[in-house]
Amino acid sequence: MNSVTKQFLYMLIPPRPTFAQDMIEVERKVMQEHAIYWKGLVDRGIAIVFGPVLDPTGTWGVAIVEVADEPDARALGTNDPAIKAGLTFEVFPMPGAIVRK
Repeated sequence: MNSVTKQFLYMLIPPRPTFAQDMIEVERKVMQEHAIYWKGLVDRGIAIVFGPVLDPTGTWGVAIVEVADEPDARALGTNDPAIKAGLTFEVFPMPGAIVRK
């Protein structure tokens, strides 16, 4: 990306620590839509990486994105099908991030 973009960490917070293991069918469908949404952001060069984090206290999702500013990063979360279905997220700026070329 160009020099006007900044990196942000997007954290998808599941509704319970066991979510990855005990999703019901409707939740599984939402998470499939979530994965399609983020794959599209990777394909467009907005998301650098995304996926589950196998935290011993409970799996959660992460994405690193490159956008102009924090409102743009938050908009990615707001438009995430998982958020529209009731999950929550946080966005953290990564000033000074070193990104491979």
